[in-house]
Amino acid sequence: MPDGSASAHLFRPKLATTFSEGYGLAALRADALAGLTVAVVALPLSMAIAVASGVPPERGLYTAIIGGALVSGLGGSRFQIGGPAGAFIVLVAATAARFGLGGLMTAVLLSGVMLALLGALRLGGLVRHIPHAVTVGFTCGIAVTILASQLTDLGGLTLHGREPGALLPKLAALGQALGTLTPAALATGLGVAALIFALRRWTPALPGMLIAVTLASLAAFLLHLPIATIGSRFGGIPGGLPAPSLPALGPAQVLAVLPAACSFALLGAVESLLSAKVADGMTGRKHRSNMELVAQGLANVASSCFGGICVTGTIARTATNVRAGARSPVAGILHAVFLLVFMLLAAPLAKYIPLAALAGVLLVVCWSMAETREFGRLLKDWRTAAVLIATFGLTLLRDLTTGIVAGCLLAAMFWALRRPVAEEGD
Repeated sequence: MPDGSASAHLFRPKLATTFSEGYGLAALRADALAGLTVAVVALPLSMAIAVASGVPPERGLYTAIIGGALVSGLGGSRFQIGGPAGAFIVLVAATAARFGLGGLMTAVLLSGVMLALLGALRLGGLVRHIPHAVTVGFTCGIAVTILASQLTDLGGLTLHGREPGALLPKLAALGQALGTLTPAALATGLGVAALIFALRRWTPALPGMLIAVTLASLAAFLLHLPIATIGSRFGGIPGGLPAPSLPALGPAQVLAVLPAACSFALLGAVESLLSAKVADGMTGRKHRSNMELVAQGLANVASSCFGGICVTGTIARTATNVRAGARSPVAGILHAVFLLVFMLLAAPLAKYIPLAALAGVLLVVCWSMAETREFGRLLKDWRTAAVLIATFGLTLLRDLTTGIVAGCLLAAMFWALRRPVAEEGD
């Protein structure tokens, strides 16, 4: 079976290639099972990412349904699963806080246009030249920032005023609010995280996140726990998709959100192609990087029109798709269909989900994102350590874009001095 290397440069969706090679009932059964498996994982995770991003939980589901279907249907990877990702939480939250939902939708749309242009200009291959130390540095930085953003819901804290966005002021505000800690919320969040880890260790085939969130919701309802839920904060979620509409595209709005859109596009390109590369390593296939970027761009444009947030390739869900036996992009499309069915049938039940339970889910996500072993390995060489720490520190204390740019510039300086770190760890 060809691995796709000979056609990696083509602007042709892998779905079209799949059907041209022949697609039978056995493949459909395998893809349906994989799609269902991924949907069960994506259901609680999409809502958790949305809530952590400062938007209502249904926005995460819109993203996974619309974006997920288009990424799989038009993308350059057979196994990529698109949807909301934890890496975007900090950026999305900051944009929503500054510009509101309307400004966020405009930024998502513009980032989609940028991603599609990157692919159309055949710049997808450049992304893989981002130094490995930079990738690990900003990923760990994002993980720490997300963890800090979840402490309020995890502990059921009541802050005096708006929660600061910057890390150090946030930690100071959280410290002042420790007296408002709700033991029931903390026990719920930590219990959810512990159960997910336990299920992953002992019964990895089971949907640990969904089981943990379901049990936490039942406990909160039956025991009348005094903790915030999706219903108490958001009033529940709608039972279907909204009608599509274009975000505001006035010149003033576009100029205002342009820096955020550039950050979305940069991170989206890196995250998506890294995820596709992981799938390649697991399957021996070869993705089409430029076609993947075009698909990611179109998925973000469509997501913004339905009120969704940033769409990207998601490493954990893509890996789950491969392990579940997916054969083709049909699995990713069916994952979106299953999510829509879940939303249509189970929307009324979502209001019982404790926010602390979703914070517990994201604790697990943060632990998975923080590549602690790789971080430690890269510290053994002073050059990669310098790039890693610069990226990590600036991502924490400034922002993601500053961290990536600084890390890449430092790596380029080492390369110019003929002491390259760009390929270290690849």
